[in-house]
Amino acid sequence: MRTIEGCIIRPMRPDDLDQVLSWRNHADIRRFMLTSHEITADEHRNWFKLASSNPLKHLLIVEERDCPLGYVQFTCAASGAASDWGFYVVPGSPKGSGKKLGTTALDYAFNDLALHKVCGQALDFNEASICFHEALGFLKEGVLREQHLIGGRFHDLYCFGLLKNEWLYKKST
Repeated sequence: MRTIEGCIIRPMRPDDLDQVLSWRNHADIRRFMLTSHEITADEHRNWFKLASSNPLKHLLIVEERDCPLGYVQFTCAASGAASDWGFYVVPGSPKGSGKKLGTTALDYAFNDLALHKVCGQALDFNEASICFHEALGFLKEGVLREQHLIGGRFHDLYCFGLLKNEWLYKKST
């Protein structure tokens, strides 16, 4: 467990499974996921068993004053290199929760995990996630055109990247 700017970031535990599943299956979260079906409890347990045993995956919970802000995952290609990240805030969280979650997670990624780069993706209709990445200093690195079929329509997938030196500069200004 580590405290960053008033928030705690800690590994996800088995006793978090039910809560994280309820967040993940909430309609406001699920509609922006690349896998948008409702996840079953068995699927979720199997995912957690596999993911938590992989040393290159970091499943994390961010909390502020014992109140969860959300879930973050880093999937590293190799230790200290680049990592994909995924995240969601607790549905119905107060305004500003996402920024706290993102800032805490990125500090953890670049300091504790010693990553060089964090990569993110957002579907073209997820304006909140696109703006969120840009507000944190990510640069749009590309677009995977008509990458995902959702509801009978193909959607673009925006790709973002943030380098450690860019994050450190943004934090210092």
